[in-house]
Amino acid sequence: MPTENLSVEDAGVAIGNAIAKQRKRSHLTQEEVAEKLGVGVEAVSRIERGIVIPTVQRLLVLADIFSCDAADLLTDASSRGQDQALKLAKLIEPLSIEDRKLVTEMVERLATRLKMSD
Repeated sequence: MPTENLSVEDAGVAIGNAIAKQRKRSHLTQEEVAEKLGVGVEAVSRIERGIVIPTVQRLLVLADIFSCDAADLLTDASSRGQDQALKLAKLIEPLSIEDRKLVTEMVERLATRLKMSD
């Protein structure tokens, strides 16, 4: 199955959204992230809005700031099925066996229903 190709602009927005999400998960403000990066608040805002796409080096620094894997910042922004499956796996990993089974069954039913409506 082919993957959907994102434009550079769409990729920038998706990565920016993933960065904003990780920042909020880390309970940090844009000001705090800007200070840690040694940049102005507007620079962080431009990254989060997808106006500026961060370099790989900047992604690595952001991952350190947010205490996450750099891959998480890209996986959250990806439309690839494999990346989305990895994201789901990370979400259910801390759940109990019973809850993981419940979530898996729900996703299976939902995927089956959505596939039928195509």
